[in-house]
Amino acid sequence: MRKNRDEIMSRLDAAHPPLGAIEGGLERLSVVPMEHLSPQQTVDRFKEQARLLSSSVYVPASADEAIRLVMDLLGDDNRVMSWAFEHIPLPGLEAAFRTNSIRVVSARDETIRVGITGADAALASTGSLVLLTGEGKPRLASLLPKVHMAIIRQDQILADLETWVATLHEQGLDAFQNTASAMIISGPSRTADIAMQLILGMHGPGELHIIILEPTHL
Repeated sequence: MRKNRDEIMSRLDAAHPPLGAIEGGLERLSVVPMEHLSPQQTVDRFKEQARLLSSSVYVPASADEAIRLVMDLLGDDNRVMSWAFEHIPLPGLEAAFRTNSIRVVSARDETIRVGITGADAALASTGSLVLLTGEGKPRLASLLPKVHMAIIRQDQILADLETWVATLHEQGLDAFQNTASAMIISGPSRTADIAMQLILGMHGPGELHIIILEPTHL
């Protein structure tokens, strides 16, 4: 049996010699082709795509207005899941939580309605957020609560996934290698498993609120 197999493999090798080296490079195509956009066009594209994914997008006029917005979205809730404040680019948020007796809960608690995070990047091509989790950046804050609030800087909005990967390479990949997990979030959680009807929030947050802060507000 062994001899027959070896003979068959030899005939196959003779009939189809291994491929040699491929000359020339292969053209790389973007996942989502993007024409060259100005910084403002990139921001506008992100807002447009995020809203198409059922995300709510806000651009407050100041840090104080952003804090008031956070408080309005929290409503009567006095407990939240949250990234550590140093990973959320909103000055004054920690003090506002203390003033309003809002407590950050780190343990898994399915009764917490709102989770607050920052983001490591936002992708204009798809309206997605990139979150690298780890110490001070718990994954559950964006996955377990019914409402996910993401606070980002305008300069974190990049053209596409390829641009983000290129940025990681420029930074030496330290942030990526030290992360517990990498998530790309495109709008609220959704499924169409049941009778092909789209349902938001079945397997995660049913609301995604994205607050974009301009550099002058920080």
